[in-house]
Amino acid sequence: MERETQFIGQSAAFQDAVDRASQAALLDRPVLVIGERGTGKELIAERLHRLSARWDRPYVIMNCAAMPETLIESELFGHEAGAFTGATRTRAGRFEEADGGTLFLDELATMSMGAQERLLRAVEYGEVTRVGSSRPIRVDVRIVAATNEHLPALVDDNRFRADLLDRLSFEVITLPPLRAREGDIEVLATYFGTRMAAVLGWDEWPGFGPRALAAMEGHDWPGNVRELRNVIERGIYRWADPSKPVDALSFDPFASPWQPAVRNTTAKAEGAAAPASAAVEAPAPVAPPSGPVSDLRATVDAYEKQILADTMARCRFNQKIAAEALGLSYDQIRHALKKHGLN
Repeated sequence: MERETQFIGQSAAFQDAVDRASQAALLDRPVLVIGERGTGKELIAERLHRLSARWDRPYVIMNCAAMPETLIESELFGHEAGAFTGATRTRAGRFEEADGGTLFLDELATMSMGAQERLLRAVEYGEVTRVGSSRPIRVDVRIVAATNEHLPALVDDNRFRADLLDRLSFEVITLPPLRAREGDIEVLATYFGTRMAAVLGWDEWPGFGPRALAAMEGHDWPGNVRELRNVIERGIYRWADPSKPVDALSFDPFASPWQPAVRNTTAKAEGAAAPASAAVEAPAPVAPPSGPVSDLRATVDAYEKQILADTMARCRFNQKIAAEALGLSYDQIRHALKKHGLN
C-alpha cells in the first residue's frame, strides 16, 4: 500500500506537535523528533523538509539502526577507494548526497560514540571527511534526527555525547502516543476502515459496532498508529458481512490454539518450563460499573458477563483462546458462558 503522508487527528496534543513542526520548518536549524514507535516521526521529519526553504533540494534518509557500526561512518561521510577491504571505488556519503537539503537520521540513539564524534564536527563546522581521506569537504545540510529514547538519560549514562545533544536540540518535538490523543482513535480507525473497505470493493463503509469501539478505546496501543492501522485493516478483511458494522477485532495476529510454545531461555537454564499460555494476549480492560451499587451480586455478574463477551469477541469466539487469555480452564469458561447465556 502507498506511503501514508497525511496527518489524521484532532486532539490538542497531536495538533500542537504538528503546529510546532510547521513553525520549526521555517528556520534553518536542527530539530530532534522524539516519540514511541509508530507515532509518526518519519512524517514529521518529512514535513520539516517540505515546509522549509530547502523543499526542492535533496531529502536523504538514513536509518542508523540498520547500519553495522563498522559501516555507519562510511555511509554518513563516504569513503575513498582502498580505504578498507571491499572499498573498490570512491563513494560519496549521505552528507554529500544531502548537500543543500535535509538529512534525516532515524534511530539516532543507536549511533556509536565514534560516529557521534564525527557527526558533531559535521554539524558544528559544516565539514565532512571521507573515510581514508584527510581532505575535508564543505557541505550545507540541515539535520533532522529522530529517536524513541530519552537522550538526556543516555548522556547521563555516557552513551550519548552531551555536546552533540546541545548542537541538535535547537528544537525538540515530542509526539504524543496514541493513548494520549483524546478522540483520535475512532477518527483514525474510521479513516483506515473506510480505505480498507474500498480496497476490498465494499459498496459502503458500515462503521464499527459497540464491542469493537470499546475494545479500541480500552487497548493500550503500544505500537501506536502503525498498530492501529494493522488491527483495523486485519479486522475488516476478516469480517464476513460487509452490510453489518465491524464488531470483532484481532489485536494479536499470532493468537492461535496451535501456536508454538514460548521458549524461555532463562527459565530453561534454571530448569523451569515456560508456561504455554505466556503468548496469549491479556483481555482488554473493561470499565467497571459506575455509580452507586444497590445489588452487589447482580452488579458483579453483569461485570463478569461484559468481560466474557468482550474477550470472546476479541478472540473471534474461540473458547480455548479466550480461556487462556482470562486464565481459566476450558471447563471453567464453558461453565461461565453457559451461566451468562453467552453460548
